[in-house]
Amino acid sequence: MLAAHGFGGLTLRAVAAELGATTGLLTHYFPAKRDLVAHALELLEQRSASRPRPAAGVGLSGVRAAMLGVLPLTAEAIDTNRIWVSSWDVALADPALSGDHARRYAQSRDKLRDLIAAAQQLGELPPGDPARIAAGAQSFVLGLVVQALFDPTAFPSHRQVELLDDYLTALASPGQVKEPGR
Repeated sequence: MLAAHGFGGLTLRAVAAELGATTGLLTHYFPAKRDLVAHALELLEQRSASRPRPAAGVGLSGVRAAMLGVLPLTAEAIDTNRIWVSSWDVALADPALSGDHARRYAQSRDKLRDLIAAAQQLGELPPGDPARIAAGAQSFVLGLVVQALFDPTAFPSHRQVELLDDYLTALASPGQVKEPGR
C-alpha cells in the first residue's frame, strides 16, 4: 500500500480492508495512525537492512557498494525508496518520527564515514574530513534517488550507476576532472 499510495493513502480503514480485517481489530494493535506509521517504518528499516546488497569490499569499492545499495536500481529498491521518500512529509510533522529518521541517516553517514576513512588509508581517496565527505556522499545519493523516482525515464538504472561512478571519480581525483569539451 505504501509503495502504491504513499503515506497519504495509509489509513486504518484502508489497511484493515487490505488485510480483510475490521478497523476495530486493527485499532486494537495500532490505536492511532501514527502507531501504524511507526510500525511500517520499523518494518521497512528491517527489510532494508536485510535486503541483499552488492559485495562491499574495502576502500573505494566499499563506498561504491554502500551507495549502490541505496539507489532505486531494482523493482524492490524502487518500492522501498518510494516509501522512504513519501515518509519524509509524515516524519517532518512528527518529532518522534523525525528523530527516528535523523538517527537512521546519521547511522548511514557513520557507515559511509568509516568506509571513506578506509579508502583514505588505502590511498584511494585524498585526505580530508571523512565525516564531511560522507555527508556530501549521502546528500548526492539521496538526491539521485529523488531524481530517479520522479523521472525514471531520464534516470534509468544504468544512468544512476554512471552518475555514481562519475561522482566517485571526481571524489577520488579532485581538481583533475575536466568538463566535456575542454
